[in-house]
Amino acid sequence: MKLKTIKSEGLAHNSYYLSSEAEAVVIDPRRDCEIYTQLAKKECAQIKYILETHHNEDYVAGSLELQSMTNAEIGHSDALPFKYGELKLADGYILKVGNLKIKALYTPGHTNESLSYLVYSPNNIEALMVFTGDTLIAGSVGRTDLYGKTAQRTQAEKLYSSLHEKLLPLGDQMLVYPAHGAGSVCGHDISGQEPTTIGYEKKTNPYLQLGKEEFIQKALGEEFVVPKYFRRIEELNLNGPPLLKELALPKPLSLKEFEKTMQQPNVIVIDTRMPYAYAGSHIPDALSLWLGGTSAYTGWLLDTNQHIIFIHERPADMEKATVYLHRMGFDNICGYLCGGMEEWQENGNPINHIGTLSVTELINKLDKNEALLVDVRTPNEWKEEGTVEGARRIFFADLPDHADSLSRDKPLAVICSVGKRSSIAASTLERKGFKNVSNVLGGMTAWTTLGYPTKKLSRQVIQ
Repeated sequence: MKLKTIKSEGLAHNSYYLSSEAEAVVIDPRRDCEIYTQLAKKECAQIKYILETHHNEDYVAGSLELQSMTNAEIGHSDALPFKYGELKLADGYILKVGNLKIKALYTPGHTNESLSYLVYSPNNIEALMVFTGDTLIAGSVGRTDLYGKTAQRTQAEKLYSSLHEKLLPLGDQMLVYPAHGAGSVCGHDISGQEPTTIGYEKKTNPYLQLGKEEFIQKALGEEFVVPKYFRRIEELNLNGPPLLKELALPKPLSLKEFEKTMQQPNVIVIDTRMPYAYAGSHIPDALSLWLGGTSAYTGWLLDTNQHIIFIHERPADMEKATVYLHRMGFDNICGYLCGGMEEWQENGNPINHIGTLSVTELINKLDKNEALLVDVRTPNEWKEEGTVEGARRIFFADLPDHADSLSRDKPLAVICSVGKRSSIAASTLERKGFKNVSNVLGGMTAWTTLGYPTKKLSRQVIQ
């Protein structure tokens, strides 16, 4: 038996390749699937099954993509009317892969159709591991708010039952492989422990220390961000996304082609350079979104129908950005300026700048009332890490809708944890017509490192 974990950056998504006796199963595949077929080829194995733990909302499932490459059968829960897949799995359904037995466990709560997959050893007596999807995650559990606040109590009750009636009785020795790791938006305060075990989670996971009502109240009290792209991903994962092989790759554009494409409706320029490079010079109205941030934050800001062209640091960055965006359902990637920002500038085209501030410069401006500070981190960060006294708090993804509440008569300083999300926010404000905006490089990390005071909030507030 061989097991390989495949991680997707930014989304903190884990998928798994499990093989035995020249047969393999892939659990929760991502959309760019070559890595699974490469593993199978290396082992001379045939991918027999593709299993989904649930109707994912944060990434496009790669099941159909992988099936087109392997002819494997797709299996997911019979509790949701998926428009694709051969195997409708009920609680207790048994599959064979090589000399392994895989048993589907119905574990609703995060979603109503959630399944976990229990893997037995060749003797079919001893269970070795369980793939828990978003039901049990290292240090956490799956979020329960995806059906709305009115349904959250019911979902939390289901999740509690799934944990205590299906997963915890598997035994302390049981290896646990969840669908997400630290940094995912599918659970709160997920740890980096990988893999974990039932026993370790029982000792360390705060959710598993609670009685039923305490568990429900904890779930109800959590504030999660729901990125814009979630609903579209749910549609794609229910009905089946288009295959990547049918999509055109982004084109390298000449300056003239780039300028022409910029003028077309529903086209946005995304600048994937680092914030300090964007601050120095950028194309007017370009959105600052550093390369690593395209792996998650594009879906928080833009509709998946948005047409996108890029300014890049290196041509090789475009391959990575394209993969990242395809994972979130962004398929209208039109191209990139072949010569990058250098070509744009050398042609004499207009450029914009935004200011930058160190936290020392910031505190001097705040003391003199020469700037308004806008904290664009998440509500949980404001609550748990604190913020600067007097700062306006607007989550960066909400800025397009809340920017008009900010004064245009005073310079704005934008802060996040280190200066990357605040660069997104600063570019958003510029696109909204704000003229005097600065990004605080180093962000709240530098602020706290220098010992400047912070104020913790008792609850989430958007002022």
